[in-house]
Amino acid sequence: MLQLEPTADGSNTLYVPELQEHYHSIKGALTESMHIFIEMGLRHSTVPSPHVLEIGFGTGLNAFLTLLEAEQNKRKTSYTSIELFPVGEEIIQRLKYPEGICPEHKDLYYKLHSAEWGTTVPITSLFTLHKIEADFTQYPIKGKYDIVYFDAFAPEKQPEMWNERLFKELYSALNINGILTTYCAKGTVRRMLKACGFYVERLPGPPKGKREILRATKTV
Repeated sequence: MLQLEPTADGSNTLYVPELQEHYHSIKGALTESMHIFIEMGLRHSTVPSPHVLEIGFGTGLNAFLTLLEAEQNKRKTSYTSIELFPVGEEIIQRLKYPEGICPEHKDLYYKLHSAEWGTTVPITSLFTLHKIEADFTQYPIKGKYDIVYFDAFAPEKQPEMWNERLFKELYSALNINGILTTYCAKGTVRRMLKACGFYVERLPGPPKGKREILRATKTV
């Protein structure tokens, strides 16, 4: 059963006892998501109207932060997310993300979660969401993307999510100059990404969090 836990920056995360794993860093859930996926991913892309693919919808935090960026910068964004185990509504309410991040758009956060699965839903005039309830390891990725948020549980907890075959599929799904960001900077993951053709950078991790993260770019 999922357990709610506070993190060091005041935002909450979820703990999975069966995996002994948190959804986000206990050093700061919001800080981690902003740094890895927004600052090093979304803001690094120069595409005017990006198509984002997220591996692991989870709490919807990454999607909400991306939506807020789209609204603030008037940057039309299409967002696709693959999740096998959607989080229940009662837990989503208890996380209180929008109340602490952007109360004026509270309704949009909950709209992300209430959006129908398996179809493209316009959340705002600038942000569309397509949630796919499926096992990423078995799902044939369709479409082309500019940014991939790779936010699966850690390799030692979900080793089936971290292999060269799946990274090759993501490489194929990316447009030229498309980027993939992930919190995991393990040497095995870095080498797999390089073997797939990515140009891989080790970047500083979130403040007071992990020392390094990875950004992989499809250059050809």
